[in-house]
Amino acid sequence: MADIAQRISALLAKADRTDNPFEAEAYVMKAQALATIASIDLAAARVREPVRQEPVTRTITIGEKGKRANQHLIALFVSVAHANSGRVDVASDSTYVISYGMPRDLDVIEMLYATLSIQMVGASTSYVASGTWRGETYVVRGTRRTRKEFTAQTARAAFYRAYVDRIGERLQEARDEGIAESDRAHPDHAGGALVLRDTERDVRDYHRRTSQARGRWGGYSGGARPSGSAGAEGRAAASRARLTEQRGIGNARARLEG
Repeated sequence: MADIAQRISALLAKADRTDNPFEAEAYVMKAQALATIASIDLAAARVREPVRQEPVTRTITIGEKGKRANQHLIALFVSVAHANSGRVDVASDSTYVISYGMPRDLDVIEMLYATLSIQMVGASTSYVASGTWRGETYVVRGTRRTRKEFTAQTARAAFYRAYVDRIGERLQEARDEGIAESDRAHPDHAGGALVLRDTERDVRDYHRRTSQARGRWGGYSGGARPSGSAGAEGRAAASRARLTEQRGIGNARARLEG
């Protein structure tokens, strides 16, 4: 297990150093795949332990009340959590989330989120400043024909939505590869997907017992859709996103803009 942790750390360091977005993405995908393998190994080990490890909860600050970016940051956190066997409750004012999962999985979720949130906000700021979105229109969410011109605010929102969608796809692809790699390495063991499913069942049961949430989070409530250059650039930025070993979520929050 220590060997896998060292390999993940080395891959993340390489992703942070390279200026080649294709190399960075390859390192990102491999790091998530190895994280999935480590999660499978830990889940399998739990079955053999006299005292089983249990899920825990952690509270993660998202942003100050009223910040427009909060809903998108929450969507990013949820996407990362789902790729790493976690569950999430969202505060009614969108200022924090409560994550549920195995301790090591929550470590991975927090690290990925802390890094990707900074990259998402930074990339969107550059996009909005470029002015590419000026004169473009989008179909208002929930309608078929109503179109509006992008403003800086709606262009940023559309960028965020596309970024989160693409990050979710990348992490799921890497998770699937991690499962496949684990299965190839241990053909005589239960499949990695089945092992993770057992862990997710335990996390789900723990969430049901301990959660005090009422209802379900509805996601982004604005009208902007990830279309035009905002959608294209958001997906492209997510494809270029790197992972680093940053863990200081409190420090990361100071760099995020509403």
